[in-house]
Amino acid sequence: MRHGSIPGTHGRVRPLTLLGDPVLRTACEDVTDFGPQLAELVEDMFATMYAAEGVGLAANQVGVGLRVFVYDCPDDDDVRHVGHVVNPRLVEADGVVLRGPEGCLSLPGLEAGTERYDHAVVEGRTVTGEPVTVHGTGWFARCLQHECDHLDGGVYADRLTGWRRRRLLRQVARAPWNG
Repeated sequence: MRHGSIPGTHGRVRPLTLLGDPVLRTACEDVTDFGPQLAELVEDMFATMYAAEGVGLAANQVGVGLRVFVYDCPDDDDVRHVGHVVNPRLVEADGVVLRGPEGCLSLPGLEAGTERYDHAVVEGRTVTGEPVTVHGTGWFARCLQHECDHLDGGVYADRLTGWRRRRLLRQVARAPWNG
């Protein structure tokens, strides 16, 4: 039996920030207040991520410029990882570089083969301010790197080069949400 509540059940779904909104291109600020507003933001982020059928979500993807992300993502061994990190820092990204399909809730309906390391370690805090270290491999390592990029003002498209980048940018230009 599961102990505690399921993340996001008490949250509200917030509108997603789409590529083109300046908040996605601005480095997020560190959280300094670990009070009830932060807990509400994390709950809302889980609710939003689940509603959009994502595996990770950064605060700037709901228009909030704070260093927070949530995740519910399997690794390559199909082990499910669920949690959040406040003020995350990517302290390790190493191992084999793999190109794999990557999408983003801020670029809905699009994906591209993106190179990422197959191992990542993120350090930060919980919603209550306790230290936390998250280790990821495979798909989950990709998720951790992706969300940290968001909080630094980046998107996965920035990691693309050549024809992959040109193709994705053409798809973005034609996307119905890019108005």
